[in-house]
Amino acid sequence: MVRALARSAHDPQLLCAPGNAGIAADADCLPEVAADDVEAIVAAALEHRVDLVAIGPEAALVAGAVDALEDAGVPAFGPSTAAAELEGSKAFAKELMKEAGVPTAAHVLLRSREEALARLAAADYPTVLKADGLAAGKGVILCATEAEAREAVDVFFTEQRFGQTTVVLEEFLEGEELSLLALCDGENVVPLAPAQDYKRIFDGDEGPNTGGMGSYSPVPGFGAVEVEEIVDRVHRPIVAAMARRGVPFHGVLYAGLMIGADGPKVLEFNTRFGDPETQAVLPRLRSDLVDLFRAAREPAGLAGATAEFGEDWAVTLVLASAGYPESSSKGDVIHGLAAAAELAEVTHAGTAVRGDEVVTAGGRVLNLTALGPTPAAARDRAYDAASRIAFDGMQIRTDIAARAVARVPS
Repeated sequence: MVRALARSAHDPQLLCAPGNAGIAADADCLPEVAADDVEAIVAAALEHRVDLVAIGPEAALVAGAVDALEDAGVPAFGPSTAAAELEGSKAFAKELMKEAGVPTAAHVLLRSREEALARLAAADYPTVLKADGLAAGKGVILCATEAEAREAVDVFFTEQRFGQTTVVLEEFLEGEELSLLALCDGENVVPLAPAQDYKRIFDGDEGPNTGGMGSYSPVPGFGAVEVEEIVDRVHRPIVAAMARRGVPFHGVLYAGLMIGADGPKVLEFNTRFGDPETQAVLPRLRSDLVDLFRAAREPAGLAGATAEFGEDWAVTLVLASAGYPESSSKGDVIHGLAAAAELAEVTHAGTAVRGDEVVTAGGRVLNLTALGPTPAAARDRAYDAASRIAFDGMQIRTDIAARAVARVPS
């Protein structure tokens, strides 16, 4: 987001709270302001006389950052707390999809561990269990057997990192995943370019789910016509349903979709830019993101607007630390950042500065995004850049965008 905003013709002065080692090269960072500290965010915006605040992380949205900023007279891009419940509660999202007629997987809500265990005996396998609330991209467990499902129930209802009071038991959907982000102003919807991400930690979609191990954009078979059909079936009905409820949706509406034999079904909604899809989408954006953000928060401000994208393909690779996603390694020195930046855009995630060194500071450490005239060219460039980076225990998938390469002639 920082880099896309920096490309604006308005030449904005950018502040980022808290920022990281990479963002510091493009914006003035406020490391003392935590990303989910609403009071501190508002205070910083007022102190620095900020014209517009764009909220990135979901926790801040659910905690009411946009509401608090607007109440303080600071314009903010993003949904209100009430609208952010679309991501904050999967149960709420399911209810709204039913009301709006949006296709999704069949499901039941489990309100206790005891109820869940009773339901699992009669479930069809494989099945899916999801934490109702926010879980940093790790709240989905695919279960091949009842034994695996019972373990997942114990994780969600008893582990402190989740502490769920509701778990969603959901039908397992087969097909191909697609992510489609759109900008919304409470009434109008402007789609961005489609992307495809890779949730599992290992090649071939094996291992546990993560926050995302890579992505690419565009996606073969999903041009302007197909994107518009999805927006008509998914995004616009949701925005209209929220408007009827008196909760207009302003900001980014991200739909994670499964494209099966009977068309698209929604796997999840995010009320923000999704990671790592955003890293593959925004480098291709040719429209001015500042103008789009400003328009999205005005009544009917996006009417007639479009988001224009370049012809290049983008491939994003995630470099994760040792132990991810179950844990993460911190303090490992990262080598080769400058060399990688010669080939790809290097986006920092879980990094920190220690003296003169950049070190790991989280599960997903870096994103590398390369552009090219074909998916093969972009992919080769991204992996070449990744080969220049090293840190202890580094994890990387080797099959990101391989299916795009197989479908699009070089």
